[in-house]
Amino acid sequence: MARQIIIDTDPGQDDAVAILLALASPEDLTVLGLTAVAGNVPLPLTQKNTRIVCELAGKPQMRVFAGCDAPLQRKLVTAEHVHGKTGLDGPQMDDPVMPLQPQHAVDFIIDTLRRAPSGTVTLCPLGPLTNIATAFLKAPDIIARVQQVVLMGGAYFEVGNITPSAEFNIFVDPEAAAVVFKSGVPLVVLPLDVTHKALTSTARIAAFRNMGTRVGTMVAEWTDFFERFDVQKYGSQGAPLHDPCVIAYLLRPELFSGRFINVEIETTGEFTLGMTVADWWGVSGRTANALFIGHVDEVGFFDLLTERISRL
Repeated sequence: MARQIIIDTDPGQDDAVAILLALASPEDLTVLGLTAVAGNVPLPLTQKNTRIVCELAGKPQMRVFAGCDAPLQRKLVTAEHVHGKTGLDGPQMDDPVMPLQPQHAVDFIIDTLRRAPSGTVTLCPLGPLTNIATAFLKAPDIIARVQQVVLMGGAYFEVGNITPSAEFNIFVDPEAAAVVFKSGVPLVVLPLDVTHKALTSTARIAAFRNMGTRVGTMVAEWTDFFERFDVQKYGSQGAPLHDPCVIAYLLRPELFSGRFINVEIETTGEFTLGMTVADWWGVSGRTANALFIGHVDEVGFFDLLTERISRL
């Protein structure tokens, strides 16, 4: 039976690829709705981009909800320097026609978890955790009803990508991340440690372009745009496809491995604000709260991604 998920997102080219991967996999995943949050770009753009991607996938019936436009306690930090001013820079995209749902994303998350049988809905945050934390704070009864939270965020061996010690999604709203990590919800974390092992390459981008479909071309052009920044920054051969790792984990968990460890979020550090303090070596004595993924079979990952994207 297909797993029921809510995708919480701030597109971003890699978010877009993650959404496409989920929408291309209906036998495995039932997307109950997509909730937009401020992150890579401000909320008016993330909710618009989410709808653009649903239409690109040929799924205009999908429900998209706009959520929180700022972190719980901080001023919004965005990432136009990575994703361009629209968040989906690269190919020219038409404005979406499908409507934005009138309900607030947080209320949709709460209502969905209360209505569904307990333990049957997985939350998939691809951006800052503001919407998820707000839902948990507003309706603590839903926490025990969540099947799993499978998120992209954090780093340990790869340290930080927005500051020397913090990964972007966690840094943008560390207080929200702290709420989620302390909540007791079953948690799977796909940090930079694993996403930096899922790099694009000339051949992998060509595989998307050679599909001869509009979706394949868009994915190739998005990854081309996104890749320039990372190649320059890291000196790597390609760009990490961060967010698709979340969806790939749900589809093929055997491609991934990690450790069940304690992860705390730094919310006060002068140099370490937003750091995911991952007790990889088990030295803190603190109770484990997250499956922290450290490795991916990158060939299997790109085979899965290419096969599914070619369906759209």
